[in-house]
Amino acid sequence: MQIYLARNNQQAGPYTVEQLNQMLASQQVLLTDLIWHIGMTEWKTVGEVTQGQSYYYPEAPQTAEAAPASTPFNPVPEQNTTTAKIAIEKKPAALAPLSKRAFAKFIDLCLWIPAGLFSTAFMSAEQKAQVAKLQGEIFTLIGQDKVDQANQLSYEVLALVPQSVWLAMAGYILAMLVLQAILLHKTGQSIGKKVLGIQIVDATTKVPVNITRSFLLRSICFIILNYFITPIFSLIDWVFAFGKKRQALHDRLARTVVIDKK
Repeated sequence: MQIYLARNNQQAGPYTVEQLNQMLASQQVLLTDLIWHIGMTEWKTVGEVTQGQSYYYPEAPQTAEAAPASTPFNPVPEQNTTTAKIAIEKKPAALAPLSKRAFAKFIDLCLWIPAGLFSTAFMSAEQKAQVAKLQGEIFTLIGQDKVDQANQLSYEVLALVPQSVWLAMAGYILAMLVLQAILLHKTGQSIGKKVLGIQIVDATTKVPVNITRSFLLRSICFIILNYFITPIFSLIDWVFAFGKKRQALHDRLARTVVIDKK
């Protein structure tokens, strides 16, 4: 199916349904733009044919009808025309500044703080006092370079944490991972990125990417690497972001960039 779009007396197309949905997802096409394809008797707004949704799945046309003559646009260009297709005010996406990306990351990290608060929220006053005492001893031992003894006390602290606390922490962490995964899949934005108005897109096409690239490769993969290798790996990852395309190492792996939507 060939789909034609129009805005401000300028016509663009033809596009496929897949291309239209990609442009709707990235907001290059608005619900107020006009749309026409074979099977429609007149130009309509995109929002009218999609029923207000940001995706379009047209039914198979029963008859091939031309757009009405009164329309100011020609739905099917002349075969001999040499005029190039008109883009719908497609402006090049600006790369998000590193300051915004860093602040978005800070917001996302702050959302994990409540998970740590569970460790004391479900404890009795006596348990809290024991934990505070052991933590003080741990810091003292670390200052004396008695790392092995400090590690042993750390296990004692963990043993004081009730099972209900571990379950609450696991539930919160799982809920946050699912929420972030859903947001990244639907919008290409984590909570922090949504607040700052920045978005993860394909490095070439500048359209949102699938969950494998936006969540598994960019986030989960590097969380695992940081845990098993060293936290310094996170700094190495971000050093790459100072390049021309502002792609951190996780961006390069997922073939993505972060753009500024505001």
